[in-house]
Amino acid sequence: MNKSEIIQHAYVVTHILDGDELFPNNQKFPLLVYKGALLLHPDSTPETIKDIFAKNGWTNAWVDDVFDYHHYHSNTHEVLGVFCGKADLQLGGPEGVCVELTRGDVILIPAGVAHKKTQGSDDFTVVGAYPAGAEYDIKYGKDGERPAADETIAKVDVPECDPVYGKDAGTNQYWKQDT
Repeated sequence: MNKSEIIQHAYVVTHILDGDELFPNNQKFPLLVYKGALLLHPDSTPETIKDIFAKNGWTNAWVDDVFDYHHYHSNTHEVLGVFCGKADLQLGGPEGVCVELTRGDVILIPAGVAHKKTQGSDDFTVVGAYPAGAEYDIKYGKDGERPAADETIAKVDVPECDPVYGKDAGTNQYWKQDT
């Protein structure tokens, strides 16, 4: 099965998440959930997802679970591709939305958007990556993080390519650069 057969037309769910006193979230770029974006073969490995992301310029990849506490990245966007299992992620902080993710789903988390896993199967595994291999920071919604984090978030632009669809769709369709 080649990569073009793995990448599927996904049902896209978008959320604009308001910030609060602890978590800035991102009102400029919506959170994007690509339900069923990857039709993974039983023989696929996490490298399959890493390769798709890398082909589109999203690198500095890792394979693991998602933290079970609220956190965000102020200096970069993040993509998570679900390799196996299922989990509920809470996005936007304690008052945010909850999204169920399963094998083959991909979620694009804009800079500043809080996220954590609230529950999941024991085998839940994601591949994470960042545009242009960005080194990510981790913020926890603690006193003193803002307004510096807000200023950093405001400087994070639209990536050159969507991690799944390249220049054809995804971020290029849903995330617009200020003119």
